This record gives sequence, C-alpha cells and structure tokens, in this order.
Amino acid sequence: MRGISSSFHGRDNVVKVLFIGGTGNISTSVSRLCIERGMDLYLLNRGTRNVSIPQARLLQGDISNPEGLTAVLANLRWDVVVDWIAFTEENIERDIRLFRDRTKQYVFVSSASAYQKPPSHPVITESTPLSNPFWEYSRNKIACENRLNRSYSEEGFPITIVRPSLTYDTVIPVAIGGWTEYTIIDRMKRGKPVIVHGDGTSLWTITHAEDFARGFVGILGHQQAVGQAFHITSDEILTWNQIYQTVADAAGCQADMVHIPSDFIARCEPNLKGTLLGDKAVSVIFDNSKIRKFVPEFRATIPFAQGIKRTLAWFEADPARQIIREETNEMMERILRLYLEKPGNR
Repeated sequence: MRGISSSFHGRDNVVKVLFIGGTGNISTSVSRLCIERGMDLYLLNRGTRNVSIPQARLLQGDISNPEGLTAVLANLRWDVVVDWIAFTEENIERDIRLFRDRTKQYVFVSSASAYQKPPSHPVITESTPLSNPFWEYSRNKIACENRLNRSYSEEGFPITIVRPSLTYDTVIPVAIGGWTEYTIIDRMKRGKPVIVHGDGTSLWTITHAEDFARGFVGILGHQQAVGQAFHITSDEILTWNQIYQTVADAAGCQADMVHIPSDFIARCEPNLKGTLLGDKAVSVIFDNSKIRKFVPEFRATIPFAQGIKRTLAWFEADPARQIIREETNEMMERILRLYLEKPGNR
C-alpha cells in the first residue's frame, strides 16, 4: 500500500517541535530521533531529570503552572506541540488555551489501555471502541481524547492522538515488581517465586521505545495525521510465560513462576486491578496497518529478547537504579501466601 506522505514545515523547511516533557522512558528515544532527523526540538520541563538531549533547546518551566509560563513561551510558535504528561481533561483544557494559536498540530499521548476491556475482538484497530471500567487512568485518557475530538470538530484545534501500549527502554515491563523497580530481577536472582497473572498463556505485545519512536516521529508535522488516532506497537506477540522467561534469561537466572488468577490478585491488592483486569490480563493483538499507511518506513526491529538485555544493562550500569522495594516484596509474599493457603493451590 502506498503511504501517505505530506508534511508542513517551519522556516528553512525544518519542523519546529515542542515537547512538554521529552526525557521519560518513551519520550527520550523520540527526542533523540527528532534531533537525528534534523527537527528543531524544544523541551519544556522542570529540568529535574538527569537526561541529556544534545542540540535540543531547553525551556525550563512547570506546565502545571501555566500562569508562570508567559515569559518562557513568549511569542514562540511551533509546527508541532506534543504533551507527554497530560493525564486528565483539566490538563487538556489547559493545553488548548495555551497552544490554540501556537501550533499547527497538537499530539496527545493517550494509552492503548483505553481500548475496550474486555475486548469484543482480540485484534485491536484504531476503530476499536474505547471503554475501560477497571482502570481510572484509562478512563481519564478516554475523557482527554473525547475533549480533544470535540475541540477538533467544533473549532478546528489540530489534534493527533497516539496510543502506546506497553513500551519500555529504562523500565522493566512486567506486571508486578518491575517498571522503575529492580525488585522482580532481585527475586529471580535469589530464586524467590514471582507471580505471573493467569495461567501465563494470554498474548501480549511489548514495544521498545526506539521502535515506537520511528512511527511517532513519522507523524510529526504530517498534515494528513491531523484529526487521526494511531497506536504504534511491535508485531512480536508473546505469552506472559515467554515474557517472564525472557526476562529471567536476560538476567542469567531461572524464573520460579507461580500462576495466580488475575481477579484473585486484584482482590488481594486492589491497586493492581486496573493494570491487570483493565489491561494485561486479556489477550490483545495490535493491527499496525494504519501507522504503516501514514509512515511507510515504520518497522519494529528490536525483539524483546534483545531489548530487555539492553534494559537490564542500563539498570546494572548504576547501582542507584537497582531499586528493591520491600513493600513490593511484602505484597508479593502476602498474595502468594493467601493463594497457596487455599486448598488445591499448592
């Protein structure tokens, strides 16, 4: 299929981009690729993260205090504004006020967890309904999308919506005991049991941030992407058993996996209800044909077995990154104890 390829540019044919955030787990790879592609990148953040993006222009300010941004934003305008850290409808109202007359494209980073849960069909496309009764985070993202779609239809605010799924680089992408923690790796290395939700056979897709970046950067400044929504994921489909075993292999150890039903875990630890019942407990397969239509060069090339080795090397390069939370260990031990105490579960 021939791709759609049309973009708008600032002065000297260079796309001028503002990222609100831009130095996080996903956005750092996107920022670096923007620079590599020759974009004029501005980063608006509080300057609290120790991440360097050479050649990016830094604007220090707090987006949660828009009144304090008058001098920072001055008379600046951009071809594209991306908000990486908008989570509520109030955040969107603020952004519409701030950037209504400052950008030709506003990109909202939503979440694939907003898609219907449980899904009526396992293959997810951008037209899959948005509904998640289990997770407030996802419902807030849906509310943000609804508000932006109204602004597009009623006043022509030039929106593009992107829905990442589980995307990683400097986080460990497992359901319990990972992310910014090193707890899951420590347990595996010490031979301690780790919890795998369900029977471990449900299907999932994990995407490296560098792969995500290739699709994302391709829609920045893309005229036909205005008014559209996209998800951007890998095409590698793994079971959760395979995911945990791959993490253990990368850590050079074995995974003592204990399978526990997701609803039992959620009853024991209500904070996990959203991320499990509203996301990872169900099998999903993402159809990426739409992003490929708009960005023909998009292709995910980093398999999880390779990417997770890079992630663990990043954690192990600095002992300060290897955060082991006793609260997480205690939670996992409590869930394991309650489950194994039930007759027939040993």
